[in-house]
Parts: sequence; structure tokens; C-alpha cells
Amino acid sequence: MIIGVDLGRHATVTVAVHGDVLTEVQVTAGTVPVVTYPDGMRRAPSTTPRGAAVAVDLDGVRRAPVAVIRVASPCPPGLGPLVGWPEDSGVGTVVRGGHSLTGRPITELDTDAVARFAAECGLTDFAVTATGSPILPHHELAVAEIIADEVPGARITLSYEFGRAGLRERENSAILNAALGPHAARIADRVAHDLPGASVFFARSGAGLVSAHYFRRYPLICYLGAFTCALRGGAALAGRDDTAVQERGAVVRTGLVTGGMPRIGDRRDTLVPLNVRLPLIVSASEGVAVGHYARQAGPGWQVPEQAELAVAYGAALARPTVDVERIVQARGRAELDRALDVARDEALTRAVSAGAAPGSARVTDTIVNPLSYLPDGLFRVVVTAEGSIL
Repeated sequence: MIIGVDLGRHATVTVAVHGDVLTEVQVTAGTVPVVTYPDGMRRAPSTTPRGAAVAVDLDGVRRAPVAVIRVASPCPPGLGPLVGWPEDSGVGTVVRGGHSLTGRPITELDTDAVARFAAECGLTDFAVTATGSPILPHHELAVAEIIADEVPGARITLSYEFGRAGLRERENSAILNAALGPHAARIADRVAHDLPGASVFFARSGAGLVSAHYFRRYPLICYLGAFTCALRGGAALAGRDDTAVQERGAVVRTGLVTGGMPRIGDRRDTLVPLNVRLPLIVSASEGVAVGHYARQAGPGWQVPEQAELAVAYGAALARPTVDVERIVQARGRAELDRALDVARDEALTRAVSAGAAPGSARVTDTIVNPLSYLPDGLFRVVVTAEGSIL
């Protein structure tokens, strides 16, 4: 049995799911897994749950100020870190260093500038981005070591962990991940307090789950976890594999479900350009409506009998899943195969870290694309791995 939790901003919906069979819900102000059974009795589940899958959106939460370090060549102020962000988002600096996408050092890392900024910025949440780090993260790792020495207990996000080649998008993703960290930690603490002893997972924006530890470290990948679960859960409650799903809650938004899974892609409607994949927002005149105000959707929209349960149900259906995205350099097929093996091993390791039972972790998808307009032998590699809950 899996407990699904919709950690809404005004109420919490908790469901118990055996396989894909949903047990009646409890709506509370907390997250204790008390289930209302058909006989009307409220009691703890008779079967020990294998885990609790929590869905939450982070797009409207309070963000912490971030100290941003970009390791790159000097640039005009209009192209510096935090341009386009609200004024209270933090402070940033550019220090010498970085690599080209072929792994060639651009210049030596200015370690003194890093140490000085870390010691004087007055913040404890850091985002570090270096040019060329998707293929060679050495300078980001070196900066992290310096920060840890100067600011004990600092929380550090490294941009290379978010993949892609685009510097600004990668930097923005690292900044947002760092800014969400303190709030994510508070959520994880609250859930751990309300669900003592349970294995807790959080829903990803791109479908799937990650462990509470993973959520604390990479909250950005759960940025729209509740919306993702609304799409999947709504389609499942309606018995449709391919449909539009409209969530009608505090906001109204519509996404697509294909083959029972939310359609994910690159979004351009975020505060700043990001390089994380999120559920696509679309326009549609018919489909499935879910959420507490689903019955206001109007003609053309099917409203499942338990439409308000879609988020919690969608969370309970998910499995631990991770994506590893890297830029690799390979001068032949043999070298590319070795790089793919490394990426697959990393994906399997991360899947276990995200909460998958070690024997259940498996690679489910591998994408390899050559990078255009760059030297030959550079490839974008994306590996997806998933597994069963422990």
C-alpha cells in the first residue's frame, strides 16, 4: 500500500492506494495518514504502507536570497548573474576560470576571489556556475570546497548537476534550486514529523518520485510536482490514457496526458529562462477537469467522481525516477559507448539515492543527440532510470 498526499496550500488530501485501487480519503490540516473507510470509521491503515508519496508545487513559495558565483570570463553588467531576477534575490559575482565545451581550460580559477566573496556575502545558500561544467565540472567542485571552508554549513548548488550547455539557463536553474532549498527543508521536516517512520517520497515535475533526502538537495526537480500529479491522477480517475487535463484550484491550468503520462517539455513562461523540463501548459476546450473547483469547468469537460483526489492519487501511482543529463565528448563509437556506460551507472546510482530498491533500479530510456554548431564529437546524453519503492 502507498499513501498519496496532496500537500495543498490550504488543506491536505491523503489517500491509500493498493496497486491502482484507491481507498477513500481524509482531508485535514496535517499530513497524518488517517484513512476514511467505506464503513465510515477513521483509523490508521490496517496494512503497513510501503511509503508515502507527497505532491507539492513550489512555484509560489518564499525563496531565500542566494549568493551566486559565476566562473567565466568578465562580462558587461547587463549580462551578469541575477539579471532579470527580483532585487531581493541575492548577490552575485563573476570570477575568472572555466573551461570550453571541449574541456580546454579558459583561464586559471581565481580562488582568492571566490574565498573573498564567500566570506563577505553574508549568505549561506550558494549557486555556482562555471562555463564548460557540463563536460568538465572541476572548477565548480573546487569553488564548492572553498565555500565549505569559508562558510561552514553552507548549502551549495552546482549547475553541472542540471546538465545542459546553456550558461544562463543552467545558472538560473542553480539559483532557483538554491533559493528553494530552505523552504523544501521545512516541508520535508513537517512531513517527517507527521509521518514518523514512513519512507517519504516527493513527486517530480517530470513524473516519478524522489526520496526526501533528494528533495532537500534538488527541490527544483519537484517544482511543479502537484500539477504533474494532477495531470496523471486526473487521467487515471477518468480512465483515459490520452487527454487534456484541466486543474481547477487556486489557479486554472491545463496540460496534456499521453499514454497515461504528462507531456513534459521546455517552458518559456517562467520568471527567468530555466533548463529543467516541466509539464507543458496548453489551451483546450474539452478533456478531464480535476481539483476542488472542477465542476465549474463547463461543457466539454468530464469531471471524475473523485476529482479532488487527482493530485494525491497521481502521486501514489508514481515510482522513484531520475534523469541524468550530460554533455560528453567522444571521438568514436567505442568512446561514446564508454561515456554512455558511465551515464547509465550514474543514473542507476541516483535512482537508488532517490529511493528505489537497489535490485529494482533499471534504465528505462537513453537519448543521444549530437550538438549542433559545435566541434564534432560533442553529444548531449540523457539517461532515465527508475525503480520500485523500498
